[in-house]
Amino acid sequence: MAVAKSLQPKIISSFLGDFSLRSTQPLHHLFRFNPGSRKVSMRLSRTFSGLTNLLFNRRNDDEMVDGERKRLRPGKLSPRRPVPDHIQKPPYVNSWQPPGIASGPEIHDKKGQDGMRASGQLAARVLEYAGTLVKPGITTDEIDEAVHQMIIENGAYPSPLGYGGFPKSVCTSVNECICHGIPDSRPLEDGDIINIDVTVYLNGYHGDTSATFFCGNVDEEAKKLVQVTKECLDKAISICGPGVELKKIGKTIHDHADRHSYGVVRQFVGHGVGRVFHADPVVLHFRNNEVGRMALNQTFTIEPMLTVGSIKPVMWDDNWTVVTEDASLSAQFEHTILITEDGAEILTKC
Repeated sequence: MAVAKSLQPKIISSFLGDFSLRSTQPLHHLFRFNPGSRKVSMRLSRTFSGLTNLLFNRRNDDEMVDGERKRLRPGKLSPRRPVPDHIQKPPYVNSWQPPGIASGPEIHDKKGQDGMRASGQLAARVLEYAGTLVKPGITTDEIDEAVHQMIIENGAYPSPLGYGGFPKSVCTSVNECICHGIPDSRPLEDGDIINIDVTVYLNGYHGDTSATFFCGNVDEEAKKLVQVTKECLDKAISICGPGVELKKIGKTIHDHADRHSYGVVRQFVGHGVGRVFHADPVVLHFRNNEVGRMALNQTFTIEPMLTVGSIKPVMWDDNWTVVTEDASLSAQFEHTILITEDGAEILTKC
């Protein structure tokens, strides 16, 4: 993935793992993670290798997947949507370099817990509303517009907007898109699945959640993938509590995915969230031996991404959209949770 083998990175965020493609273009929004040293750094480099160009350009020539579904192709972007001046904005807005993962976990006193509950509840309501918009013919840009409007009407800021240069207020990841899909002019089609990833910044706290929705008549293969992905999230949350090893999250998710012969994407992870968008801990969704335990009053996300086929990601030249190497379907669910004395409270649940 880099010009020299020594620069091959491990990539993390939402944002981890091995990326086999090489490049020198800056990926401002991704993190480099070294499991051995637990160090996270920013601004890794990559250019599209011959393989990446081949995979990307094939989308123009090889229109259909298995003769049934059109490959995802980029549409046109609308202008960036404005946010009223009176709305509090996170510090990274208008910076092309996001702050990376903040050192130290997000541990909250009562005020912080209340702030996280408020942002989590708003994010949940926005996501629920966004899901009602999913139907054949609507564009992902129209979903973004509706999400943007609801967030600012509630006095909050759409956290993705301006994060590392991300141009929209929500991520919309359709079919083979693993994550970070940019809303555009492409209309949703009957049979699509779409992950909508909502994060709001309300009174100084981020609430982060996502779900995968059905568009029209979805086939049984897609329905099962979505169901199992949701089960992976639910099972992972059920084992959380003070003192529990973080690596149990990955084992729980990976075990359940294996039972259904689905792949678990490794390059993208859960993270601490609260006063900053991305903080410790790094939450891996696959089996691992990383150290770390959950702490009382800590908040973080769990957001497994499962695939029907290849788990290898390919990034489009927008430096955001990540799709499966073989164009197989991918699904994701995400919640922000608070570790309590009794286990875990889901903050992003209506």
